Amino acid sequence: MKATKRRTNPERSSATQAALIAAARQAFVARGYADTSTPDLVEAAGVTRGALYHHFADKQALFRAVVEAESAAVAAAVEAGAVEDSPIAALISGGEAYLAAMAAPGRTRLLLIEAPAVLGRAEADAIDARHGVGTSRDGLQAAVDGGAIAPIPIDAAAKLLGAAFDRAALEIAQGGDRGECLTVLRALIEGLRR
Repeated sequence: MKATKRRTNPERSSATQAALIAAARQAFVARGYADTSTPDLVEAAGVTRGALYHHFADKQALFRAVVEAESAAVAAAVEAGAVEDSPIAALISGGEAYLAAMAAPGRTRLLLIEAPAVLGRAEADAIDARHGVGTSRDGLQAAVDGGAIAPIPIDAAAKLLGAAFDRAALEIAQGGDRGECLTVLRALIEGLRR
């Protein structure tokens, strides 16, 4: 008889958290934060209410974990997509990768509509700063360091460029033309050229 390996407490805890985050993401996308109850979440995750509160202080803390995971996934996609020879081309391809990552079902709603409403603008911005803004800042700094663009205030530029891409993601999610948005965003980045 083959012995099965028992999972450790940290493994079980990690699996429960992952199940809760995955179920919460689906529920928040389908119904929105306000219309999702904790009983809905525990049923979808297949865990007890006690397990939910063991891992997350409340529904908002679970929502925060979903937003963190989604933000990290977008940042990873941007970093993977921003591999080009020139800093300007990397900024453009990174921006295209951002829009592609934001096309994941429900992601624009979660990150750009629900997160500021549920967590507050300051906390949503702090999450973005840990993930997406840092990626933009690094790309802009590389462009300045490489002489591709004139020296500019990097933090302000990263936030403003990020806002333009966020607005494009919202426009596309509402049925706007992705190609037109990309044309304008490319022109915006090209306009930074030295």
